[in-house]
Amino acid sequence: MAENRDIKYINKDFSELRQALINFTKTYFPTTYTDFSPASPGMAFMEMAAYVGDILSFYQDNQIQETFLQFARQTNNLYELAYMFGYKPNVTGVATADIDVYQQVPSVTSGSVQVPDFSYALYFAPNTSVRTTTVNPVNFLIQDSIDFSVSSSTDPTEVTVYSVSGNQPNRFLLKKTRKAISATINTTTFTFGDPTPFATVNINADNIVGILDIVDSDGNIWYEVDYLAQETVYQPIKNTNTNDPNSYVNNGDAPYILKLEKIQRRFATRFINSGSLQIQFGSGIAYDNDEEITPNPFNVGIGLPSEQSKLTTAYSPSNFIFTKTYGIAPSSTTLTVRYLTGGGVESNVPANTINGIVNQPVFLTPNLNTTTANSIIGSIAVNNAAAADGGQDGDSIEEIRQNAIGNFGSQLRNVTQDDYLVRALSLPSQYGVIAKAYIEPVKAQNVLSGEIPSTLDLYILSYDANNNLRTCSNTLKQNLSTYLSQYRVIGDSVRIKDGFIINIGVNFEIVVLPDYNNNDVLLNCINTLKEYFAINKWSINQPIILRDLYVLLDQIDGVQTVKNISIVNKVGTNIGYSQYAYDIEGATQNNVIYPSLDPSIFEVKYPNTDIQGKVVSL
Repeated sequence: MAENRDIKYINKDFSELRQALINFTKTYFPTTYTDFSPASPGMAFMEMAAYVGDILSFYQDNQIQETFLQFARQTNNLYELAYMFGYKPNVTGVATADIDVYQQVPSVTSGSVQVPDFSYALYFAPNTSVRTTTVNPVNFLIQDSIDFSVSSSTDPTEVTVYSVSGNQPNRFLLKKTRKAISATINTTTFTFGDPTPFATVNINADNIVGILDIVDSDGNIWYEVDYLAQETVYQPIKNTNTNDPNSYVNNGDAPYILKLEKIQRRFATRFINSGSLQIQFGSGIAYDNDEEITPNPFNVGIGLPSEQSKLTTAYSPSNFIFTKTYGIAPSSTTLTVRYLTGGGVESNVPANTINGIVNQPVFLTPNLNTTTANSIIGSIAVNNAAAADGGQDGDSIEEIRQNAIGNFGSQLRNVTQDDYLVRALSLPSQYGVIAKAYIEPVKAQNVLSGEIPSTLDLYILSYDANNNLRTCSNTLKQNLSTYLSQYRVIGDSVRIKDGFIINIGVNFEIVVLPDYNNNDVLLNCINTLKEYFAINKWSINQPIILRDLYVLLDQIDGVQTVKNISIVNKVGTNIGYSQYAYDIEGATQNNVIYPSLDPSIFEVKYPNTDIQGKVVSL
């Protein structure tokens, strides 16, 4: 029977393992081996065993360390761990710039007035490329289309006179502004034969921004999703009377209708490292019934392997039938993949350097005068009035670590009131612009008898073409509701309502110092108040602090003292104001004018006439 040996398991490095082997030999083989000199054959074998043990211990410690996000150091492992936490690392940071796009149009007579001839308005397709005219050009991409014939509150067309003939304008200059990112479109293709479950392909390039689109050889569009179990994507539909007569409102506050569509052709992407992007597809085929199941009590959860009881099963709303396909796999087709590269610190270019156009626009009106049309094409110009910024290198190791931990905590869900507020304001502009938003728990007095109370009331307002506040259309509200539904916690209920607009005017009296021009000082005061009451600086339920107005006017050069400032209510839809009257005097306490209990916002709608002042004597 073998003798029990006292073996130590806590030794990990070379010296400790070597000494443990020597002690073990001396203890259990005291007469068998006694030569422990450095040059002896026995010591050679013991040191080799200690060396192997040291190496194995090192790799074991290293592998354990690399399994924890907080301690991992290898980039590939950090990428994998980040995806486990739901965070997609950035391998590059793109610069953004506001691009002013110009074109000329001839004039045409309308009545007795010369107006722009918008039949010569140009159309720039989505993903138009512009670039710097420097020695090493940097490419920028204007992702939104540009239609000079359309002007709205969300997409205004600025019109100025470019040239005159006699005393009448003969050419007008049109201007639109678009956001552009520092990116270049690249194209590659992948050919597929028989369907392969969860097929993957890799794109290897530097500074990959992401996938622009994927189209197969039959013209089918493949959609990118965060994970293959996600079956629905956002789809924009042009807000026209033909597309949706019930939602169409011709006020321009929601150019597109936001719809959710269930799709089979989908893919997910993940960065393997900073220079390789992997694209993964599903495992089904186009005629696979698993993709067309209508959920009912008899088939929900049918794909669960070895599941005996559904009482404790966790169901996902994005894949609650537990389909095994996760989308269809491409087969017998060629996929054309367009992806974006760019960014980096070198994309932060100075102002007035983005002046080149790569893609030429088109006319939407047929049969135009060829000579005039060619002249209009030659008049196109682009420029960035401000420097492009935001370009940076990809996430560092520590940034990946911290961003992944932070992303896991938020999971893109709306939990607090501020989450809903920020998410509402981040609605993409093509679905409508939320100018002002305010959210609060539902008031008990607002709940009707027999009504189930909503958790939160979200009050919103939008802009009209003149940048004045107005109530939102039903289309915009529906778009916002659809958008929030993807981030809403299941127990939350959000009711979207109109905020209240209180139009006001400002009257003031000042005393001007001697040797100052009364008109100049008065004009400076009016301009200062215009800036103070600019609607982009005001939010719903923000009070007016009269003391701040006194201090503001007192600081203007030439003002000796401010004798009086009064706020008056402007009301009446027949004269262009809000329908809501407000008791300014009753709402004033301690020189603070408070808004109403119902969420409302103060607005100086016509600052040129609603802000009036006069110079008085002491």
